[in-house]
Amino acid sequence: MNTVSVHASRSYEVLIGSGLLSSLGQHIRTMTKADRVCVVSDSNVWPLYGKTVTEALETAELSVHTFVFPAGEESKNGQTYLALLSFLTDCGLTRSDCIVALGGGVTGDLAGFAAATYLRGIPYIQAPTTLLAAVDSSVGGKTAIDLPGGKNLAGAFYQPILVLCDTDTLNTLPTEIFRDGCAEVIKYGILYDDALFAHLEHHGLAFDREPVITRCVELKRDVVAEDEFDRGARMKLNLGHTFGHGVEAASGYRVSHGKAVAIGMAMVARTFPGPDSLRIIHCLERFGLPVTTHHSAETLLQYMYSDKKRSGGTVSLIVPREIGRCDIVPTPVEELKSLIQAGL
Repeated sequence: MNTVSVHASRSYEVLIGSGLLSSLGQHIRTMTKADRVCVVSDSNVWPLYGKTVTEALETAELSVHTFVFPAGEESKNGQTYLALLSFLTDCGLTRSDCIVALGGGVTGDLAGFAAATYLRGIPYIQAPTTLLAAVDSSVGGKTAIDLPGGKNLAGAFYQPILVLCDTDTLNTLPTEIFRDGCAEVIKYGILYDDALFAHLEHHGLAFDREPVITRCVELKRDVVAEDEFDRGARMKLNLGHTFGHGVEAASGYRVSHGKAVAIGMAMVARTFPGPDSLRIIHCLERFGLPVTTHHSAETLLQYMYSDKKRSGGTVSLIVPREIGRCDIVPTPVEELKSLIQAGL
């Protein structure tokens, strides 16, 4: 097992290793005064790991309540969020009790936002079961739901008390979902670490999971420590996301987040060609990730106008100069269409 310590407004540890879900109850007993625990999960994950988690919590003599919602980004909305808050009320959870987010990024975002706002904040634990959530959304305290006008438009910065990344859960991931997480792993290499990127280029989908996840979490930890509230350096983690969110939204969220980010990274590599642009595109292709979209520049631009990374008349694009070095480039909105066109 590897441990990464995150220092933010609330400091906590990220535990990465095999078989960790069975220790969940012990951690909650050690870290909180909880009597009740609400496990938030989706209809795909709960049948796989609900029994393991329930037994771990009941062994620790905790009262277990479960909120299971239909899997998919379309459930990360105000209706599900309010239903969850009502469920927490019905279960009698207090500020001493705890929420566990068991699942991928949608579950973590939804459960985290509920934890941030229920009774003005109660403890929660992230238990990511996807590669994407393990290396990205479970660490750093970003929580959110989607609004009709766009993705992640209502949310809060609210750190968990623990992230428990059981790598065994990755063994049940469909290959396509695992590929989604690989897009975020590749992103960390492009942003910060040529050695990590080279490892991914060489090994493809057979990369060494525990050390690679640990390295990605370390990189995310460093960024969060420097810029917890996403006003500067943390913006770099949006590499591929501005164009990618446009692709994701234009598809009606039928294109997954990871694949949309892969397309976004390929687009920005073509828009701002550099010495490593082809390396980026070829690495994404090696992982079986898409690098093009059939949507027009006009369509993508329409969906990008609501992106929360927009500030006034500019959008901050993250531009790779070489592997391990990227810049934040404030871009006037009126230039976006031609830049999108160059990336298609």
